Amino acid sequence: MARDKIHDAVKNALIKDGWTITADPFTIQFEGEPVYADLKAEKPITAERAGQKIVVEIKSFANVSPMQDFKESLGQYLIYRELINELIPEYQPILAISEAAYYGAFQRAIIKLMVQRYQIALCVVNLAKEEVVLWTN
Repeated sequence: MARDKIHDAVKNALIKDGWTITADPFTIQFEGEPVYADLKAEKPITAERAGQKIVVEIKSFANVSPMQDFKESLGQYLIYRELINELIPEYQPILAISEAAYYGAFQRAIIKLMVQRYQIALCVVNLAKEEVVLWTN
């Protein structure tokens, strides 16, 4: 399984934000069929996002077509969300993207509509600083 080129920056940003990475990558098994999310993480009860547990899919949106990238990301996110709800409902699926993607592709009307319609939770990361700059639900 190939890692997204922003994988390490996102992972480091989550660690800086107080998350403990518990799996990298994280395999979700459903009736013998594996699917692979990028990270599984937890935040200690004493932290700001107390006791939260997340499964993170990381996407760089670096291809020529941001819409193609988004279509693939949306499909993965929805599959992971349903499997997580079925198997480990205490975890929340998160789509991690760069600031550049958030202020670029994610400002397109159709992508904004789909993010809102499908309630995609985002973690937006400043790649240069390896810092989380925004969480959305």
